[in-house]
Amino acid sequence: MQITVKLFASFRAGRIPIEIREYPAGTTVLDIILEQGIPVAELGIIMINSRHAKTDRELVDGDILALFPMLGGG
Repeated sequence: MQITVKLFASFRAGRIPIEIREYPAGTTVLDIILEQGIPVAELGIIMINSRHAKTDRELVDGDILALFPMLGGG
């Protein structure tokens, strides 16, 4: 199945910001996070097709996964 993965802010450093890739059925958000080498503790917002999601969500063909780091500010 084809999944579009979009990375934002610091997650783009050393990675491709937007990529369409093939994944096997049953792939979860966490599988992709780990594949990208993103530390789970740094995750801020996870969205699938513009809706909030969790790491255990299974993806389906055509999903668009967007990963945002935690943001700090003062």
